[in-house]
Amino acid sequence: MRDYPYPRTDGVRSIALGIIFSLLTCGIYSLYWEYKQMATLNAWLGRTEYRFGLWLILSIITCGIFALYYEYKMAVGINEVQTNNGLNVSNSLAVICVLLAIFGIGIASLAIQQWEINKFYDARKDV
Repeated sequence: MRDYPYPRTDGVRSIALGIIFSLLTCGIYSLYWEYKQMATLNAWLGRTEYRFGLWLILSIITCGIFALYYEYKMAVGINEVQTNNGLNVSNSLAVICVLLAIFGIGIASLAIQQWEINKFYDARKDV
């Protein structure tokens, strides 16, 4: 696997702490967590596909419908990174993330996506 396109200290996050901080801050930390996931995916994909500001504004304007689309889109991006780096592809990731978001468990979707993002770094043999 190639060198990290994004620093491990910024890309890898503790899922348990992310959930705890999100709950303690009534969801404010989850916004930061989402931002960091988007930045990580942009770096690994080598393009600016995910924009936090756009996601936030359009999610508010559309009462969350755009956020559902982005859950799908980010899962597809994770799958692309997995494919590009010879990792096991989680084929059902997009469906799972969208369903969790529809049922109001977006934090679980964040956690699953973070689990998959952490694998980008864990799969590297020469660390």
